[in-house]
Amino acid sequence: MGTLGPRSVVGVQEEDDAGGVVLPPQDHHQKELDAGALFVLKSKGSWLHAGYHLTTSIVAPALLSLPYAFTLLGWVGGIICLIIGALVTFYSYNLISLVLEHQAEMGNRHLRFRDMAHDIMGPRWGKFYVGPIQFMVCYGAVVACTLLGGECLKTIYLLSKPDGTMKLYEFVIIFGCLMLALAQIPSFHSLRHINMVSLVLSLLYSACATGGSIYIGLSSKGPEKDYSLVGDTTSRTFGIFNAIAIIATTYGNGIIPEIQATLAPPVKGKMFKGLCVCYAVVVVTFFSVAISGYWAFGNQAEGLLLSNFLVDGKALLPKWFILMTNMFTILQLSAVGVVYLQPTNEVLEKTFADPMSAEFSTRNVIPRLISRSLSVIVATTIAAMLPFFGDINSLIGAFGFLPLDFVLPVVFYNLTFQPSRRSLIFWLNITIAVVFSTVSVIAAVAAVRQIAIDADTYQLFANV
Repeated sequence: MGTLGPRSVVGVQEEDDAGGVVLPPQDHHQKELDAGALFVLKSKGSWLHAGYHLTTSIVAPALLSLPYAFTLLGWVGGIICLIIGALVTFYSYNLISLVLEHQAEMGNRHLRFRDMAHDIMGPRWGKFYVGPIQFMVCYGAVVACTLLGGECLKTIYLLSKPDGTMKLYEFVIIFGCLMLALAQIPSFHSLRHINMVSLVLSLLYSACATGGSIYIGLSSKGPEKDYSLVGDTTSRTFGIFNAIAIIATTYGNGIIPEIQATLAPPVKGKMFKGLCVCYAVVVVTFFSVAISGYWAFGNQAEGLLLSNFLVDGKALLPKWFILMTNMFTILQLSAVGVVYLQPTNEVLEKTFADPMSAEFSTRNVIPRLISRSLSVIVATTIAAMLPFFGDINSLIGAFGFLPLDFVLPVVFYNLTFQPSRRSLIFWLNITIAVVFSTVSVIAAVAAVRQIAIDADTYQLFANV
Protein backbone atom coordinates (compact mmCIF):
# COMPACT_ATOMS: atom_id res chain seq x y z
CA MET A 1 0.00 0.00 0.00
CA GLY A 2 1.13 3.56 -0.69
CA THR A 3 1.42 6.28 1.90
CA LEU A 4 -1.76 7.93 3.11
CA GLY A 5 -2.13 11.62 3.83
CA PRO A 6 -3.83 12.85 7.02
CA ARG A 7 -7.60 13.23 6.95
CA SER A 8 -9.76 16.07 8.16
CA VAL A 9 -11.01 16.32 11.73
CA VAL A 10 -14.40 17.31 10.34
CA GLY A 11 -14.80 13.73 9.19
CA VAL A 12 -13.72 11.17 6.68
CA GLN A 13 -13.80 12.41 3.10
CA GLU A 14 -16.85 11.12 1.28
CA GLU A 15 -17.24 10.20 -2.36
CA ASP A 16 -20.11 11.27 -4.57
CA ASP A 17 -21.89 8.96 -7.01
CA ALA A 18 -19.28 9.68 -9.67
CA GLY A 19 -16.46 8.66 -7.36
CA GLY A 20 -15.16 12.19 -6.80
CA VAL A 21 -14.18 13.46 -3.37
CA VAL A 22 -16.72 15.68 -1.63
CA LEU A 23 -15.00 18.03 0.78
CA PRO A 24 -16.77 18.83 4.06
CA PRO A 25 -18.02 22.39 4.57
CA GLN A 26 -15.85 25.12 6.06
CA ASP A 27 -12.66 23.47 4.86
CA HIS A 28 -10.54 26.31 6.25
CA HIS A 29 -11.30 25.06 9.79
CA GLN A 30 -9.92 21.60 9.13
CA LYS A 31 -7.09 20.17 11.15
CA GLU A 32 -4.86 17.26 10.30
CA LEU A 33 -5.67 14.06 12.15
CA ASP A 34 -3.02 12.30 14.20
CA ALA A 35 -2.51 8.55 13.92
CA GLY A 36 -4.80 7.80 16.88
CA ALA A 37 -7.79 9.50 15.27
CA LEU A 38 -6.84 8.33 11.77
CA PHE A 39 -6.49 4.61 12.52
CA VAL A 40 -8.51 3.93 15.73
CA LEU A 41 -11.41 6.40 15.49
CA LYS A 42 -12.42 5.83 11.88
CA SER A 43 -15.64 7.67 10.99
CA LYS A 44 -17.42 5.02 8.92
CA GLY A 45 -20.27 3.72 11.10
CA SER A 46 -24.06 4.01 11.03
CA TRP A 47 -26.42 4.88 13.89
CA LEU A 48 -27.05 1.15 14.39
CA HIS A 49 -23.32 0.53 14.82
CA ALA A 50 -23.27 3.33 17.41
CA GLY A 51 -26.14 1.55 19.16
CA TYR A 52 -24.05 -1.64 19.35
CA HIS A 53 -21.03 0.25 20.75
CA LEU A 54 -23.18 2.10 23.29
CA THR A 55 -24.93 -1.06 24.44
CA THR A 56 -21.65 -2.93 24.93
CA SER A 57 -20.12 -0.06 26.91
CA ILE A 58 -23.16 0.38 29.20
CA VAL A 59 -25.00 -2.96 29.37
CA ALA A 60 -22.10 -4.91 30.83
CA PRO A 61 -21.86 -7.62 33.53
CA ALA A 62 -21.55 -4.81 36.09
CA LEU A 63 -25.37 -4.85 35.99
CA LEU A 64 -25.20 -8.15 37.92
CA SER A 65 -24.18 -6.07 40.96
CA LEU A 66 -27.45 -4.10 40.97
CA PRO A 67 -29.25 -6.46 43.42
CA TYR A 68 -26.37 -5.82 45.86
CA ALA A 69 -26.87 -2.07 45.44
CA PHE A 70 -30.52 -2.64 46.38
CA THR A 71 -29.41 -4.29 49.66
CA LEU A 72 -27.87 -0.92 50.62
CA LEU A 73 -30.86 1.15 49.44
CA GLY A 74 -33.95 -1.02 49.98
CA TRP A 75 -36.85 -1.41 47.56
CA VAL A 76 -37.94 2.22 47.28
CA GLY A 77 -34.46 3.77 47.26
CA GLY A 78 -33.14 1.18 44.83
CA ILE A 79 -35.88 1.62 42.25
CA ILE A 80 -35.80 5.42 42.53
CA CYS A 81 -32.01 5.52 42.04
CA LEU A 82 -32.26 3.12 39.09
CA ILE A 83 -34.90 5.31 37.41
CA ILE A 84 -32.99 8.55 38.11
CA GLY A 85 -29.78 6.99 36.77
CA ALA A 86 -31.52 6.01 33.53
CA LEU A 87 -33.17 9.40 33.03
CA VAL A 88 -30.13 11.52 33.88
CA THR A 89 -27.65 9.51 31.80
CA PHE A 90 -29.96 9.33 28.76
CA TYR A 91 -30.44 13.10 29.07
CA SER A 92 -26.74 13.89 29.61
CA TYR A 93 -25.57 11.58 26.82
CA ASN A 94 -27.96 13.32 24.43
CA LEU A 95 -26.68 16.72 25.58
CA ILE A 96 -23.06 15.80 24.92
CA SER A 97 -24.11 14.42 21.52
CA LEU A 98 -25.83 17.73 20.68
CA VAL A 99 -22.67 19.64 21.62
CA LEU A 100 -20.61 17.35 19.39
CA GLU A 101 -23.06 17.81 16.50
CA HIS A 102 -22.97 21.58 16.94
CA GLN A 103 -19.17 21.61 16.90
CA ALA A 104 -19.17 19.44 13.76
CA GLU A 105 -21.56 21.84 12.01
CA MET A 106 -19.21 24.69 12.93
CA GLY A 107 -16.43 22.82 11.11
CA ASN A 108 -14.60 21.54 14.20
CA ARG A 109 -15.61 17.95 14.78
CA HIS A 110 -14.33 16.59 18.10
CA LEU A 111 -13.33 12.94 18.19
CA ARG A 112 -12.20 12.67 21.83
CA PHE A 113 -13.51 13.66 25.24
CA ARG A 114 -10.32 15.53 26.13
CA ASP A 115 -10.52 17.52 22.88
CA MET A 116 -14.01 18.69 23.84
CA ALA A 117 -12.82 19.78 27.27
CA HIS A 118 -9.80 21.52 25.71
CA ASP A 119 -11.93 23.64 23.37
CA ILE A 120 -14.93 24.26 25.64
CA MET A 121 -13.36 24.62 29.10
CA GLY A 122 -9.71 25.34 28.32
CA PRO A 123 -6.47 23.42 27.64
CA ARG A 124 -5.76 22.57 31.28
CA TRP A 125 -9.17 20.92 31.76
CA GLY A 126 -8.53 18.60 28.83
CA LYS A 127 -4.92 17.79 29.67
CA PHE A 128 -4.96 17.55 33.47
CA TYR A 129 -8.55 16.59 34.35
CA VAL A 130 -10.70 14.98 31.66
CA GLY A 131 -7.87 13.13 29.88
CA PRO A 132 -6.39 11.45 32.99
CA ILE A 133 -9.80 10.67 34.51
CA GLN A 134 -11.09 9.11 31.30
CA PHE A 135 -7.95 7.02 30.97
CA MET A 136 -8.23 5.89 34.61
CA VAL A 137 -11.90 4.97 34.21
CA CYS A 138 -11.45 3.10 30.92
CA TYR A 139 -8.31 1.24 31.93
CA GLY A 140 -9.90 0.44 35.29
CA ALA A 141 -12.83 -1.07 33.39
CA VAL A 142 -10.41 -3.26 31.40
CA VAL A 143 -8.81 -4.52 34.64
CA ALA A 144 -12.24 -5.13 36.18
CA CYS A 145 -13.43 -7.06 33.11
CA THR A 146 -10.30 -9.22 33.19
CA LEU A 147 -10.76 -9.98 36.90
CA LEU A 148 -14.46 -10.77 36.51
CA GLY A 149 -13.71 -12.95 33.48
CA GLY A 150 -11.23 -14.91 35.59
CA GLU A 151 -13.81 -15.32 38.37
CA CYS A 152 -16.39 -16.67 35.91
CA LEU A 153 -13.85 -19.11 34.47
CA LYS A 154 -13.03 -20.29 37.99
CA THR A 155 -16.74 -20.85 38.69
CA ILE A 156 -17.00 -23.08 35.61
CA TYR A 157 -13.87 -24.95 36.70
CA LEU A 158 -15.17 -25.60 40.23
CA LEU A 159 -18.51 -26.79 38.86
CA SER A 160 -16.76 -29.51 36.89
CA LYS A 161 -14.02 -30.16 39.44
CA PRO A 162 -15.08 -29.12 42.99
CA ASP A 163 -11.76 -30.19 44.53
CA GLY A 164 -9.65 -28.50 41.84
CA THR A 165 -6.44 -26.74 42.87
CA MET A 166 -6.14 -24.05 40.21
CA LYS A 167 -5.96 -20.51 41.60
CA LEU A 168 -7.93 -17.41 40.59
CA TYR A 169 -4.90 -15.65 39.12
CA GLU A 170 -4.41 -18.55 36.70
CA PHE A 171 -7.91 -18.03 35.30
CA VAL A 172 -7.31 -14.29 35.11
CA ILE A 173 -4.25 -15.00 32.96
CA ILE A 174 -6.29 -17.31 30.71
CA PHE A 175 -8.88 -14.58 30.18
CA GLY A 176 -6.05 -12.10 29.62
CA CYS A 177 -4.84 -14.24 26.71
CA LEU A 178 -8.26 -13.84 25.05
CA MET A 179 -8.04 -10.09 25.60
CA LEU A 180 -4.54 -10.10 24.12
CA ALA A 181 -5.90 -11.44 20.84
CA LEU A 182 -8.93 -9.12 20.72
CA ALA A 183 -6.79 -6.06 21.50
CA GLN A 184 -5.16 -6.36 18.07
CA ILE A 185 -8.43 -5.53 16.25
CA PRO A 186 -7.33 -2.32 14.51
CA SER A 187 -10.13 0.22 15.01
CA PHE A 188 -13.24 0.99 17.06
CA HIS A 189 -15.38 0.66 13.92
CA SER A 190 -13.96 -2.85 13.39
CA LEU A 191 -15.73 -3.95 16.58
CA ARG A 192 -19.23 -3.36 15.21
CA HIS A 193 -19.98 -7.03 14.52
CA ILE A 194 -18.48 -8.17 17.83
CA ASN A 195 -20.59 -5.56 19.63
CA MET A 196 -23.73 -6.71 17.82
CA VAL A 197 -23.10 -10.20 19.23
CA SER A 198 -22.33 -8.55 22.59
CA LEU A 199 -25.79 -6.95 22.60
CA VAL A 200 -27.40 -10.38 22.13
CA LEU A 201 -25.16 -11.88 24.85
CA SER A 202 -26.16 -9.17 27.34
CA LEU A 203 -29.82 -10.04 26.77
CA LEU A 204 -29.08 -13.75 27.16
CA TYR A 205 -27.16 -13.63 30.46
CA SER A 206 -29.61 -11.07 31.87
CA ALA A 207 -32.48 -13.42 30.99
CA CYS A 208 -30.57 -16.30 32.62
CA ALA A 209 -29.85 -14.24 35.76
CA THR A 210 -33.49 -13.14 35.99
CA GLY A 211 -34.88 -16.61 35.32
CA GLY A 212 -32.46 -18.23 37.76
CA SER A 213 -33.34 -15.73 40.49
CA ILE A 214 -37.08 -16.27 40.01
CA TYR A 215 -36.63 -20.06 40.05
CA ILE A 216 -34.64 -19.96 43.31
CA GLY A 217 -37.00 -17.39 44.83
CA LEU A 218 -40.03 -19.61 44.18
CA SER A 219 -38.30 -22.76 45.46
CA SER A 220 -37.27 -23.74 48.96
CA LYS A 221 -33.58 -23.68 47.98
CA GLY A 222 -33.07 -19.94 48.38
CA PRO A 223 -32.45 -18.00 51.60
CA GLU A 224 -35.27 -16.65 53.70
CA LYS A 225 -36.30 -13.33 52.20
CA ASP A 226 -35.25 -10.39 54.37
CA TYR A 227 -35.29 -6.88 52.89
CA SER A 228 -34.20 -4.97 56.00
CA LEU A 229 -31.12 -2.74 55.83
CA VAL A 230 -28.28 -4.09 57.97
CA GLY A 231 -25.69 -2.21 60.01
CA ASP A 232 -25.66 0.87 62.22
CA THR A 233 -26.64 4.37 61.08
CA THR A 234 -23.12 5.27 59.91
CA SER A 235 -22.74 2.08 57.89
CA ARG A 236 -26.15 2.55 56.31
CA THR A 237 -25.41 6.15 55.38
CA PHE A 238 -22.10 5.31 53.70
CA GLY A 239 -23.78 2.25 52.19
CA ILE A 240 -26.27 4.50 50.40
CA PHE A 241 -23.48 6.42 48.69
CA ASN A 242 -21.63 3.21 47.89
CA ALA A 243 -24.78 1.97 46.21
CA ILE A 244 -25.14 5.22 44.26
CA ALA A 245 -21.54 4.83 43.05
CA ILE A 246 -22.30 1.24 41.98
CA ILE A 247 -25.38 2.35 40.03
CA ALA A 248 -23.50 5.29 38.47
CA THR A 249 -20.70 2.94 37.42
CA THR A 250 -23.25 0.53 35.94
CA TYR A 251 -24.81 3.32 33.85
CA GLY A 252 -21.40 4.84 33.17
CA ASN A 253 -19.89 5.14 29.74
CA GLY A 254 -17.09 7.70 29.65
CA ILE A 255 -16.48 7.34 25.90
CA ILE A 256 -19.50 9.02 24.25
CA PRO A 257 -17.32 11.32 22.06
CA GLU A 258 -15.18 8.40 20.92
CA ILE A 259 -18.30 6.39 20.01
CA GLN A 260 -19.80 9.35 18.15
CA ALA A 261 -16.45 9.70 16.35
CA THR A 262 -17.10 6.33 14.67
CA LEU A 263 -20.17 7.74 12.87
CA ALA A 264 -19.83 8.64 9.22
CA PRO A 265 -20.67 12.30 8.51
CA PRO A 266 -23.13 13.89 8.62
CA VAL A 267 -23.66 12.84 12.23
CA LYS A 268 -26.79 14.83 13.05
CA GLY A 269 -29.50 12.74 14.69
CA LYS A 270 -27.62 9.44 14.46
CA MET A 271 -26.46 9.31 18.07
CA PHE A 272 -30.01 9.80 19.39
CA LYS A 273 -31.14 6.71 17.45
CA GLY A 274 -28.17 4.75 18.79
CA LEU A 275 -28.99 5.82 22.36
CA CYS A 276 -32.61 4.71 21.88
CA VAL A 277 -31.39 1.24 20.86
CA CYS A 278 -29.07 1.15 23.86
CA TYR A 279 -31.60 2.29 26.44
CA ALA A 280 -34.24 -0.14 25.19
CA VAL A 281 -31.76 -2.86 26.19
CA VAL A 282 -30.86 -0.99 29.41
CA VAL A 283 -34.47 -0.86 30.62
CA VAL A 284 -35.06 -4.55 29.87
CA THR A 285 -31.86 -5.82 31.49
CA PHE A 286 -31.17 -3.47 34.41
CA PHE A 287 -34.61 -3.51 35.93
CA SER A 288 -35.29 -7.22 35.43
CA VAL A 289 -31.97 -8.29 36.99
CA ALA A 290 -32.08 -5.77 39.86
CA ILE A 291 -35.67 -6.48 40.89
CA SER A 292 -35.62 -10.27 40.47
CA GLY A 293 -32.23 -10.64 42.17
CA TYR A 294 -33.17 -8.54 45.19
CA TRP A 295 -36.60 -10.20 45.42
CA ALA A 296 -35.03 -13.68 45.46
CA PHE A 297 -32.10 -13.08 47.82
CA GLY A 298 -33.01 -9.95 49.82
CA ASN A 299 -30.16 -8.48 51.82
CA GLN A 300 -28.09 -11.60 51.14
CA ALA A 301 -27.60 -10.66 47.47
CA GLU A 302 -23.90 -10.90 46.62
CA GLY A 303 -21.75 -8.32 44.84
CA LEU A 304 -22.09 -10.50 41.75
CA LEU A 305 -25.55 -12.05 41.44
CA LEU A 306 -24.20 -15.26 39.88
CA SER A 307 -22.41 -15.99 43.18
CA ASN A 308 -25.83 -16.50 44.79
CA PHE A 309 -26.45 -19.44 42.48
CA LEU A 310 -23.81 -21.41 44.41
CA VAL A 311 -23.93 -21.88 48.19
CA ASP A 312 -20.91 -23.56 49.81
CA GLY A 313 -20.06 -25.10 46.45
CA LYS A 314 -23.58 -26.50 46.05
CA ALA A 315 -25.47 -25.41 42.93
CA LEU A 316 -29.01 -24.12 43.48
CA LEU A 317 -29.69 -24.43 39.75
CA PRO A 318 -28.82 -27.14 37.20
CA LYS A 319 -25.10 -27.06 36.52
CA TRP A 320 -25.60 -26.72 32.77
CA PHE A 321 -27.64 -23.55 33.40
CA ILE A 322 -24.92 -21.96 35.56
CA LEU A 323 -22.29 -23.02 33.03
CA MET A 324 -24.27 -21.45 30.17
CA THR A 325 -24.87 -18.21 32.09
CA ASN A 326 -21.19 -17.87 32.94
CA MET A 327 -20.17 -18.56 29.34
CA PHE A 328 -22.48 -15.80 28.07
CA THR A 329 -20.99 -13.47 30.68
CA ILE A 330 -17.38 -14.35 29.82
CA LEU A 331 -17.91 -13.79 26.11
CA GLN A 332 -19.57 -10.42 26.66
CA LEU A 333 -16.88 -9.38 29.14
CA SER A 334 -14.27 -9.82 26.41
CA ALA A 335 -16.24 -7.45 24.15
CA VAL A 336 -16.69 -4.89 26.94
CA GLY A 337 -12.98 -5.06 27.78
CA VAL A 338 -11.87 -4.44 24.19
CA VAL A 339 -14.30 -1.50 23.86
CA TYR A 340 -12.79 0.18 26.91
CA LEU A 341 -9.32 -0.48 25.50
CA GLN A 342 -10.04 1.88 22.61
CA PRO A 343 -9.06 5.16 24.37
CA THR A 344 -5.78 3.49 25.42
CA ASN A 345 -5.26 2.17 21.89
CA GLU A 346 -5.91 5.64 20.49
CA VAL A 347 -3.27 7.20 22.78
CA LEU A 348 -0.76 4.45 21.93
CA GLU A 349 -1.43 4.83 18.22
CA LYS A 350 -1.04 8.60 18.45
CA THR A 351 2.26 8.17 20.29
CA PHE A 352 3.92 5.39 18.28
CA ALA A 353 2.29 5.28 14.82
CA ASP A 354 3.09 7.38 11.76
CA PRO A 355 -0.02 8.92 10.14
CA MET A 356 1.89 9.40 6.89
CA SER A 357 2.45 5.64 6.53
CA ALA A 358 -0.22 3.09 5.65
CA GLU A 359 -2.25 1.69 8.54
CA PHE A 360 -0.97 -1.85 7.99
CA SER A 361 2.56 -0.98 6.99
CA THR A 362 5.40 -2.63 8.91
CA ARG A 363 6.22 0.80 10.39
CA ASN A 364 2.81 0.89 12.12
CA VAL A 365 1.92 -2.77 12.68
CA ILE A 366 4.97 -3.64 14.81
CA PRO A 367 4.60 -0.73 17.31
CA ARG A 368 0.83 -1.43 17.42
CA LEU A 369 1.34 -5.10 18.24
CA ILE A 370 3.94 -4.42 20.93
CA SER A 371 2.20 -1.47 22.63
CA ARG A 372 -1.26 -3.05 22.70
CA SER A 373 0.12 -6.35 23.96
CA LEU A 374 1.98 -4.60 26.77
CA SER A 375 -1.18 -2.67 27.66
CA VAL A 376 -3.18 -5.91 28.07
CA ILE A 377 -0.35 -7.66 29.93
CA VAL A 378 -0.20 -4.83 32.48
CA ALA A 379 -4.01 -4.89 32.95
CA THR A 380 -3.97 -8.68 33.39
CA THR A 381 -1.13 -8.45 35.91
CA ILE A 382 -3.03 -5.86 37.96
CA ALA A 383 -6.19 -8.00 37.89
CA ALA A 384 -4.26 -11.10 38.99
CA MET A 385 -2.40 -9.23 41.75
CA LEU A 386 -5.40 -7.32 43.10
CA PRO A 387 -8.46 -9.60 43.27
CA PHE A 388 -9.97 -6.97 45.60
CA PHE A 389 -9.99 -4.51 42.68
CA GLY A 390 -13.78 -4.19 43.06
CA ASP A 391 -13.27 -1.88 46.06
CA ILE A 392 -10.79 0.23 44.07
CA ASN A 393 -13.19 0.32 41.12
CA SER A 394 -15.89 1.84 43.35
CA LEU A 395 -13.48 4.70 44.03
CA ILE A 396 -12.73 5.02 40.31
CA GLY A 397 -16.48 5.11 39.63
CA ALA A 398 -17.03 7.88 42.15
CA PHE A 399 -14.10 9.95 40.86
CA GLY A 400 -14.58 9.08 37.19
CA PHE A 401 -17.98 7.98 35.93
CA LEU A 402 -19.98 10.48 38.02
CA PRO A 403 -18.09 13.56 36.73
CA LEU A 404 -17.69 12.32 33.14
CA ASP A 405 -21.26 11.09 32.61
CA PHE A 406 -23.40 13.12 35.01
CA VAL A 407 -21.65 16.48 35.45
CA LEU A 408 -19.52 17.41 32.43
CA PRO A 409 -22.22 16.92 29.74
CA VAL A 410 -24.53 19.52 31.31
CA VAL A 411 -21.59 21.90 31.85
CA PHE A 412 -20.51 21.49 28.21
CA TYR A 413 -24.07 22.18 27.04
CA ASN A 414 -24.46 25.37 29.11
CA LEU A 415 -21.05 26.71 28.03
CA THR A 416 -21.64 25.88 24.34
CA PHE A 417 -25.25 26.98 23.83
CA GLN A 418 -25.45 29.48 26.73
CA PRO A 419 -29.20 29.06 27.41
CA SER A 420 -30.97 31.93 29.14
CA ARG A 421 -30.64 32.00 32.91
CA ARG A 422 -34.41 32.22 33.02
CA SER A 423 -34.83 29.00 31.06
CA LEU A 424 -35.73 25.65 32.62
CA ILE A 425 -32.88 23.81 30.89
CA PHE A 426 -30.24 26.15 32.36
CA TRP A 427 -31.36 25.53 35.94
CA LEU A 428 -31.99 21.83 35.35
CA ASN A 429 -28.40 21.48 34.13
CA ILE A 430 -27.03 23.52 37.05
CA THR A 431 -29.00 21.36 39.49
CA ILE A 432 -27.71 18.14 37.95
CA ALA A 433 -24.11 19.43 38.02
CA VAL A 434 -24.28 20.54 41.68
CA VAL A 435 -26.13 17.48 42.98
CA PHE A 436 -23.94 14.92 41.25
CA SER A 437 -20.70 16.77 42.02
CA THR A 438 -21.68 16.57 45.69
CA VAL A 439 -22.65 12.91 45.38
CA SER A 440 -19.33 12.21 43.64
CA VAL A 441 -17.32 13.62 46.56
CA ILE A 442 -19.35 11.77 49.21
CA ALA A 443 -19.29 8.51 47.20
CA ALA A 444 -15.49 8.82 46.92
CA VAL A 445 -15.25 9.20 50.70
CA ALA A 446 -17.52 6.16 51.15
CA ALA A 447 -15.35 4.13 48.76
CA VAL A 448 -12.16 5.10 50.62
CA ARG A 449 -13.85 4.10 53.90
CA GLN A 450 -14.77 0.70 52.45
CA ILE A 451 -11.18 0.17 51.28
CA ALA A 452 -9.95 0.98 54.80
CA ILE A 453 -12.45 -1.48 56.34
CA ASP A 454 -11.51 -4.29 53.94
CA ALA A 455 -7.76 -3.57 53.94
CA ASP A 456 -7.02 -6.34 56.48
CA THR A 457 -8.40 -8.94 54.08
CA TYR A 458 -6.33 -7.80 51.09
CA GLN A 459 -3.64 -10.13 49.84
CA LEU A 460 -1.72 -10.08 46.57
CA PHE A 461 -2.66 -12.92 44.20
CA ALA A 462 -5.32 -14.06 46.70
CA ASN A 463 -7.45 -17.02 45.64
CA VAL A 464 -10.85 -15.53 46.44
